[in-house]
Order: sequence, then C-alpha cells, then structure tokens
Amino acid sequence: MNSRERVEAALGHREPDRVPLDLGGSAVTGMHVSTVYALRQTLGLDPPSTPVRVVEPFQMLGEIAPDLQDALGVDVVGLGLRDNMFGFENSGWKPWTLFDGTPVLVPGRFNTEQEPDGSVVQYPRGDESGEPSVKMPRDGFYFDALDRQGPIDWEDLDPEDNLEEFGSVTDEELRYLEKESRRFYETEKAIFANFGGTSFGDIALVPGMQLGDPRGIRGVKEWYMCSVRRPDYMFRVYERQLEIALENLEKIHGAVGDRVSVAFITGTDFGGQT
Repeated sequence: MNSRERVEAALGHREPDRVPLDLGGSAVTGMHVSTVYALRQTLGLDPPSTPVRVVEPFQMLGEIAPDLQDALGVDVVGLGLRDNMFGFENSGWKPWTLFDGTPVLVPGRFNTEQEPDGSVVQYPRGDESGEPSVKMPRDGFYFDALDRQGPIDWEDLDPEDNLEEFGSVTDEELRYLEKESRRFYETEKAIFANFGGTSFGDIALVPGMQLGDPRGIRGVKEWYMCSVRRPDYMFRVYERQLEIALENLEKIHGAVGDRVSVAFITGTDFGGQT
C-alpha cells in the first residue's frame, strides 16, 4: 500500500498494512518547532543551527518537510489556505530565534515587539500601527490571544460583528488550492485539508487574532456567558457561518475535486471523506 491507500483504507474501516501516521497535516496534528528542530538534528537531516520554518505561528508549529516525512513514514500532507491565524501569508521567510535559542524562519510579516516584562507581542496581519492581538510570555513557547473585548450591549448585538473574518473564498485562493492539491496528489500521500471558515465557536479563534479591531463577542469568558445570556445570538452566528462555509466548500470542491482524502471541517477533530 502507498500512503494514500493506507489512509483511505483506515477511513473506510478496512485493515491497512500498518497504522497510518499523520504528523503536521493540520494545526491540531503538528509539532512545536523546537521539537522539529531537535528531531531533525538527531536524525542528521540538517547541519547544526539550520533553522526550521514556523508554518503555524500561533502555536509555533514547525514544518514537517518531505525529508522528515520520509524519515518517519508520515502518510499525510496538509492542504490549506495561504494565510495563517494571524492573517498574513506564510511567505517571505526571515530568521527569528525562540527564547530557548531555537533558530527558526518566520513569515515576512511576522512582526513582534518585546515588552518591558520580557514577553513578546504580535500584531494582526503584521500591522504594527495598531494594537497587538497576541502575546508570548517571557521564556514561553507559543502565543496566547490578548483580551481585546470592548463594551457589550447584550440587548443590541449584531451577528455580523462576529462574522467579520468569514467571507467568500476568492478566485485567487481557489487557483492556489487547485495547484497545490494537484502537486500534493502526485506524492501518493493522503491529502488532509483544512480550508478554514467552519470553526463554529472554536474558542481559539473567537478573539479574532487576525483582526485589527474585532467587533462582537470576542472575550473568552464573554463568549461562554453569551451561550447562556444570548443563545439566540450564537445560533444566528453559527447559522450564517454555516451558509458561508457551505458556499465556500462547494467552490473549493470544484477546485480540488476528489484529490482530498480527509477534510477538517469543524472546530473539533471531526473529519469526513470527500
């Protein structure tokens, strides 16, 4: 069996030749960049001090590159949109160093500033003219969302405020997904897709880290309070989010066809074959 056959057999409740392995196919199956660096050094894949790309900067997940996939027997490659959770593209790589000394490469718009207490803040979409949206504590390993919740009028909430980051997939994004899905399909590995736009209240995404001035319910405690105080509001947010997601998924399926083996389509680890 090749990797794709192995994964699809397991998904179809058929016994594969061995248990398939996913590492780095999605933001919930990744590995911290410090660990990826140490692993690559241990396996002798890089000379000392060779930086590793940070492909998901919120959790600081490292790239599971093809040579590491082959060394570990990884069966899955990840397919997603170009922008990360901070709202800028993973491109234009530049050097950066973690608190523990790990050398990494971060996207070009990864713009940080050190606070007096030694922590590091990061800006939505890399725009340093506004307020930061996340913070990495001193000697920390990943970022935490900052509380940017404004005043709330519980009797006058507009669901559109919590839908600012959800919109129609663009033609440019569709062309990118089609190109990447064709490239990955040639590897004979299973494609694990995460197209975004279907978080359904994933608390990690509620704060709107990619938004300069997020509106609506954006605080963690306020979001949970809303489920009790205004469940009708949350239902209307989810209802519209679902409409947008279904429209986007239809367009995306038209671009990627049946090349995707499994899609990450909610705020949980629920997956389904396409």
